[in-house]
Amino acid sequence: MLNNIPCTLMRGGTSKGPYFHGKDLPADPAERDRVLLAVMGSPHIRQVDGIGGGDTLTSKVVIVDPSSQPGIDIEYLFAQVSVDNATVDTTPNCGNMLAGVGPFAIENGLVPATDPVTTLRILNRNTGKVVEAVIQTPGGKVIYDGDARIDGVPGTGAPILLNFLDAAGAKTGRLFPTGERVNVVDGVPVSCIDFSSPLVFVPADALGKTGYETKKELDADSALGARLESIRRQVALMAGFGDVSGKVLPKIALVAPPRGDAAIASRYFTPWTCHSAYAVTGALCLAAAASLPGTVVARVARLDPEDVERVGIEHPAGRLEIRIRPASDSTPNQPRFAMAGLVRTARPLFIGRVHVPPSCALPNAA
Repeated sequence: MLNNIPCTLMRGGTSKGPYFHGKDLPADPAERDRVLLAVMGSPHIRQVDGIGGGDTLTSKVVIVDPSSQPGIDIEYLFAQVSVDNATVDTTPNCGNMLAGVGPFAIENGLVPATDPVTTLRILNRNTGKVVEAVIQTPGGKVIYDGDARIDGVPGTGAPILLNFLDAAGAKTGRLFPTGERVNVVDGVPVSCIDFSSPLVFVPADALGKTGYETKKELDADSALGARLESIRRQVALMAGFGDVSGKVLPKIALVAPPRGDAAIASRYFTPWTCHSAYAVTGALCLAAAASLPGTVVARVARLDPEDVERVGIEHPAGRLEIRIRPASDSTPNQPRFAMAGLVRTARPLFIGRVHVPPSCALPNAA
C-alpha cells in the first residue's frame, strides 16, 4: 500500500515543485532525500513515475517550518532534486521558489495573516540568510490574482515583494570569494561574486558569443559547455569550494551590454544548461556585480545615472528588474549592501497528498 504525504504543488516565480511542512517528512536527511527522489520520480529523464517535470526548473522542493528564533517567522529549506541522478542537493537556494513560501505558510496555518498585506521574515536554512516577504492578504486571506507580470510566466498574478537582507557572502562568507574582483582563467577575465548565491561571470565576447543567444542555441553548443565547466571548476578551486564536479555551486553566467534600456544582458547556467529565464538568486548576484566597479559585469553594464539602484536584466524570456541599495557605511574598497529586492508571483497548482512506494514508508504515514 502506498503512503500519502500532504503537499502543495506550487509555481514560484519561473519554477515549480512541491512544498511540504517539515513535520510530514523524515527528520533524517538520508531518509528525507530518498522520499523526495521517489516523490519527484528521479532518476529518470522524464520523471515519469513522479511529479517532477523532467527539467531542473520543475524538479525543486521546498520544506517549510515555523521558527522559534527571535525575529524570524518561518524557515525553509530548498532542495534541488536531480532529474537523471539519484541526488538531492541542499547547498543552493532558489529565490523563485521562495516566492511561494509565505503563501504556503499562511495557507497552512504556520503564521497568521494581516490585512491588507502580511510581511514575513523568512530564514533560508541553505544560506542562513533572512528574506523579507510581503504577501497580498486583503481581509487576512492570501490572493493570487493581480496585475504583476514576470517574463517567463504567462498571465499575471498578485505581486510578492522579496527583499533579501545582508545577502553578501551567502555561501562563502565573502563578497569576493577569490579575494579579487577579476581573475583570469584560461586567458578569460572572470569575476566570482557571492551575493545571495555564488556566481562566476564571464564576458560573452571572450568566448565568442554575443550574450543574446537563445537557450536552445547555447544548450546545443557542447564546446561552449565544456569551456564554461572548465572555467567554473577552476574558479571554484580559487574560491575554496574544492572539486565541484557534479555539484551545482558556484553557478556561471555570460554577460554582455544590453540591447535595450536594461542595465545588462545575461545568460545564466544551472550550471550545465542555460536557464530559460533567470534565477532570482542569480539576478540578485548579477545586480550586485553590476554595482561593483572593476568586475567584468560593471565593465559592460549600463546603469541609469538617475537611478543607479535599479538594475534591469535582459534574459532569454524577456527582462526582470532588481532594486539594490548600498548600505550607509559602504565604501569602494569595502562595499556593503543594505537590501536587494524584486517582485515575483506564485500560485498553488494542486493541494493534496502525494504517494510514495512502500520502500519509502514513513513512521507516521497515513
